[in-house]
Amino acid sequence: MLADARDGARVPISIVRHRETPVDGTAPLYLYGYGAYGLAMPPSFSTTRLSLLDRGFIFAIAHIRGGDDLGYHWYEAGKLDQRSNTFNDFVDVARHLLGGGYGSEGRIAIAGGSAGGQLMGAVVNQAPELWGAVAAHVPFVDALNTMLDDSLPLTPIEWPEWGNPIEDKAAFDCIRSYSPYDQLKPRDYPPILVTAGLNDPRVTYWEPAKYVAKLRTLKTDSNPLLLKTNMGGGHGGRSGRFDRLYEVAEEYAFMLASMGLLE
Repeated sequence: MLADARDGARVPISIVRHRETPVDGTAPLYLYGYGAYGLAMPPSFSTTRLSLLDRGFIFAIAHIRGGDDLGYHWYEAGKLDQRSNTFNDFVDVARHLLGGGYGSEGRIAIAGGSAGGQLMGAVVNQAPELWGAVAAHVPFVDALNTMLDDSLPLTPIEWPEWGNPIEDKAAFDCIRSYSPYDQLKPRDYPPILVTAGLNDPRVTYWEPAKYVAKLRTLKTDSNPLLLKTNMGGGHGGRSGRFDRLYEVAEEYAFMLASMGLLE
């Protein structure tokens, strides 16, 4: 399926559902995205995903700009000064799916990690009314402050992806315009689960922590806002062959509970 983005781009979507799940707007929708570093999100089989499909979810992946799903130009169209295309694509994909009966407003569960966690923060700021539950894993939500701190070992090598706000005012203004931490304001927000790793060298644990702390002071709703810091984990979460399944189960349980679907 292809969705029309607001600037005319055609964004691919992969969709899977149980054959008995109706496409009439009544089913809950789980929408996943990443959109950075030229990493494509190819369709793949997942045993854990079956638990959502068996519960009546429709599962979709948005192949948004920033990844190279449609080639290198697709990646370049979602980086540096065109970074906002990534976030706009995701919101436009969600609205396209709603228009096709693949869900309804406020009953979309969304998830992403790292740069995909930044995506979660940005789309929550842009269209909070769409989402029924949000999982932002090790999210790069304090992008401006991180890109301004060249003492962090990964910051200089990340400038080609995000821009150098120290030397380039246009890059500073661009990053500030979408950095989730900097765009928080008093309003209602959907239920949000944020995770962090104490030993994470890519997204330092204080980024998710300060994001949640600021959000708690600004949000005007009573929806759950949870921060879980893995005290022995890094960027990839818990180690161990089966331990990652516990984290998947936690995310799914949070989403089911937040959307009133937990039996």
